[in-house]
Amino acid sequence: MDIQRAPQSQKKKYIAWGVGLLGIVAVTVGVSKMKPAAPTVEMGTLWIDTVRRGDMVREVRAPGTLVPEHVRIIAAVTAGRVEALPLRAGVAVMPGTVIASLSNPDVQLQLLQADGQLAAAEGAYQSLRGNFEQQRLGQEGAVATIHTQQQDALRAVRVAEALDAKGLSSASELAAARDRAAELKTREDVERRRLALIGEATERELALSRASVERLRAIVVFNRQRVEAMNVTAGEPGLLQSLPLELGQWVNPGMELARVAQPGRLKAVLHVPETQAKDVVIGQRTQVDTRNGIVQGSVIRIDPSSQNGTVTVEVALEGALPKGARADLTVDGTIEIERLKNVLYVKRPAYGNPESAMSLFRLEPGDKEATRASVRMGRASVSTIEVVQGLAVGDRVIVSDMSNWETHPRVRIR
Repeated sequence: MDIQRAPQSQKKKYIAWGVGLLGIVAVTVGVSKMKPAAPTVEMGTLWIDTVRRGDMVREVRAPGTLVPEHVRIIAAVTAGRVEALPLRAGVAVMPGTVIASLSNPDVQLQLLQADGQLAAAEGAYQSLRGNFEQQRLGQEGAVATIHTQQQDALRAVRVAEALDAKGLSSASELAAARDRAAELKTREDVERRRLALIGEATERELALSRASVERLRAIVVFNRQRVEAMNVTAGEPGLLQSLPLELGQWVNPGMELARVAQPGRLKAVLHVPETQAKDVVIGQRTQVDTRNGIVQGSVIRIDPSSQNGTVTVEVALEGALPKGARADLTVDGTIEIERLKNVLYVKRPAYGNPESAMSLFRLEPGDKEATRASVRMGRASVSTIEVVQGLAVGDRVIVSDMSNWETHPRVRIR
């Protein structure tokens, strides 16, 4: 026989459900308040530097080459064919050293023609001079004859005057003597003026003839120099730097035949990025690394224009050059822009631009964790940059590339 039992109370079940719900809510709230898990970074892959205070040297680094300070470019004076190349680049030369021989029959023919024209002009000058000399001498003889006749007429006048005074001569004879003397005086003056005109004409004609002769003589000298220039000489002592010619090659006037440089007199030509060239001025101290030693120098010239994103800066080198230094040698130059006194600075981070704001990971004590800090940078150098705001002396920051973790406020370090 079944025994009727009293129904169980639902109160305990409701209490259990309430406790369970409260636990779920508590866990959810706790989890929501937890910080997201920080990514882990290997310590060996990081570049870490400590913020320091002191003097910071601003520098600009640029690649370049060594070039001779003095280079003489030897150009072709006339067209011709290369017949001989007695030397090759790299040898020492003197001013009269022949480095190439050219040939051109047309140039030699022009010299012969100019010589013939000069000889003909000189002959014409001498002939003209002789003709004028004959005219002058003839006119001088005519003047002398008239002068003698005029003197005889004057003596006749004096005789007629004396006879007239004694009554032995008529007035007609005296007048005739005087008229004859006056006529001869006038004729003498005319002949003397004619002699002067012949002299003036002679000077003009001879001057024109002499000018023509001198012009032709200059043409002969020019053509002779062209012929002589076909034996190309160095022109000055130095080192034959280049000779880009081949036997049988045809060269045109003005074409570069060779270059002669002064050995041992080199300068550095640096190619500074145009974004950094604004701070470079003449006179700044520079160190030039030749891969075999460092040479001190100073900036002597800055190109006013920019090419291919760089500005050419010339540096005069001081002291003896290291062994192996030669023209066209690749070098690295470091130009000292300025020295900043008593500033905060740190190694230049990856993608760290001057006068800009950026974020860096600052290491916490124990070096187990790094948190992101907003930093404002100031003036920059090749490897260091000024810290204006956001860091203090002694802070250790990660300066290597952390772009993979740019969305995380902190990272763990192991």
